[in-house]
Amino acid sequence: MSKRRQPTSVEVAHLAGVSQSAVSRTFTPGGIVSAATRAKVLAAAESLGYRPNLLSRSLTTGRSGIVAVAVGGLSNPFHAMALESFAGGLQRSGRQVMLVQVEDEWALASAVEPLSGYQVDAVLTSLSVNEPDVAQALARFGMPVVTMNSSKTNAWVRTVATDDVWAGAQVARLLHARGARRFGYVAGRPPGTLAQERREAGFRDGLRALGVDGYARAQGDHHHRGGYEAARTLYASGPRPDGLFCLNDLTAMGAIDALRHEFGLRCPEDVLVAGYDNVAASAWPPYGLTTVDVGLAEVAAQAFEMIEADASGPREILIRPTLVERASTSGRYEAAQTAPGTGGCPDLQATAPSRVRARGS
Repeated sequence: MSKRRQPTSVEVAHLAGVSQSAVSRTFTPGGIVSAATRAKVLAAAESLGYRPNLLSRSLTTGRSGIVAVAVGGLSNPFHAMALESFAGGLQRSGRQVMLVQVEDEWALASAVEPLSGYQVDAVLTSLSVNEPDVAQALARFGMPVVTMNSSKTNAWVRTVATDDVWAGAQVARLLHARGARRFGYVAGRPPGTLAQERREAGFRDGLRALGVDGYARAQGDHHHRGGYEAARTLYASGPRPDGLFCLNDLTAMGAIDALRHEFGLRCPEDVLVAGYDNVAASAWPPYGLTTVDVGLAEVAAQAFEMIEADASGPREILIRPTLVERASTSGRYEAAQTAPGTGGCPDLQATAPSRVRARGS
């Protein structure tokens, strides 16, 4: 069966009794055309079943209206949440979305070259760029690439970061205020990423401010199994932490399961546990996990602005996340956002989201 021939803009113009350029302006965002002409063009297009060719339009405008959303493995629910936030916002703004799955920043660099061949206007990704070679490779295509929590940026590679140092310190203060006195941290893999370094640095600094100089530490891998195994290592010998902060929610949920099934410890009665990301499962009753909400709606809004900014615009925007307390630190199953000075923890700072332009061009 042959493909049905698509009507052309010339045919629309003929039926509407207008010029072809009027048809082009009608279907170009920001194009100037009278209300009467627009109505005639749209009526003719509807009658013929005409749809504008976005790729051919990009040859004259230089912009396709297509933004690629590159996400990591969707087995991590945070990447799925980022995809939903990015794609939904782009579609509401009238842009088209091209989905690309990449496992790491090296794969991202390899994916951008073919994307440039599709006249993609920009790339949004929940991954971070931490290797200078990758940042340089991405910049060669002259296409805005907006990332999350990257340590390497340039005129084309930009990042929306969360204030992980602040959040880590708030978690330390919350655990201490709820009664923990021996602390532990479960890291992720690979080590050395900006988010990981900042979260642990904030946790460490927060504990020091409380007069606590050290904490136990174990290596996870961002997934449930890694958190489970890290907790088995951490609690197998030596003083057992009664306050545990994990790099992300999946790690924290794995740790909680290990505490219960390997050691018979209860959360929060025996061990207070906090995670990071506020994925949907963190609110499920078996976990009731205290966590940090990064504010993906705000991240997406700032990312959309950054893809429109020229090369002199900011390279990093910093967003303050929100601490959300649940049963794993409070003993209550009702999920409640920790408001300033409430929940029996009057020394916690305000958690209202804010943003700071941290690095310019």
